[in-house]
Amino acid sequence: MKSDRLLSILLLLQTRSLVPATELADRLEVSVRTIYRDVEALSASGVPVYAERGRHGGIALLPGFRTDVTGLTADEARALFVLAADGAHAALGLDAALGSALRKVMAALPAPHRPAAEQTSRRFLVDPVRWMSGPRAAVDIAELHDAVLADRRLRIGYRHSGTDTPRTYTVDPYGLVVKAGVWYLVADLDGAPRLFRADRVREAALGEEGVVRRTGVELAEVWAVLRRQVEERPADVRLRVRVHRSRLDLFVRLHAGVLTGAPRPGEPRPGEERGEWLLAELAVPEVAWARSLLSFGPNLEVLEPPGARSLLARAAAQVVELYATDG
Repeated sequence: MKSDRLLSILLLLQTRSLVPATELADRLEVSVRTIYRDVEALSASGVPVYAERGRHGGIALLPGFRTDVTGLTADEARALFVLAADGAHAALGLDAALGSALRKVMAALPAPHRPAAEQTSRRFLVDPVRWMSGPRAAVDIAELHDAVLADRRLRIGYRHSGTDTPRTYTVDPYGLVVKAGVWYLVADLDGAPRLFRADRVREAALGEEGVVRRTGVELAEVWAVLRRQVEERPADVRLRVRVHRSRLDLFVRLHAGVLTGAPRPGEPRPGEERGEWLLAELAVPEVAWARSLLSFGPNLEVLEPPGARSLLARAAAQVVELYATDG
């Protein structure tokens, strides 16, 4: 709708002193000509907006002009209060600021939208922590927070998984990302994207040099690349397994990321009912990964490859030996 687009233009202009018309067109998915027509409409309605021509030109508001958020729709207002339920702001020390901001938003909302916004804040809760994840050590990201905002290089002492001694790196930070309740520092190391868990950063210090980022590359783009690297690791080993139906939901929930397709019924063995056992295939990086399937006990059998069966047979024999005596 044109009214929504006009409000979007106005809000975007309030966040920056000058915005190129081409950028507004890209953000709002319309033509540059439409943007200029919208600017004319805003100006005709009394908004002090103007266009600057030239190579470094764009659309701008007269300094000091502000508007309120009374243009928010009911759905947009509810979305703000659901977003506020995410606990990411707590780690940034923004709890008080968030509460204050929401009170201001509530006061500026059109009266008909306020009850829905208030009800949303009471009826929806976003808990980013996984079930039974256990208590996490408190992570102080203050230094990392300052570094990504100061646009300076950062020197960190970082402990890699499986090691006790931190290694020292000088990185160029793009920003911080919280995923499933875990904070990550996204940065370039020697010009290549790297991911650092905040809870493994043992020390951090701002450098004197300014940050050196790749031209035109933003945090969201770097994060997308790193996420693909994690999720699309080489998986050259195929494990064929059969799983008992009583454990199928748990099996799928735990291993959905490596399943090559939906489990399907297999031919029953003597004494089994049809559909009691299902066949599935897992794409994993190495045979040793099959050890994680031992937790299913007799409710899951690895059929292929033979090396995986031998590995699990040895592991099971070691467990039997461990419990063969009273200790």
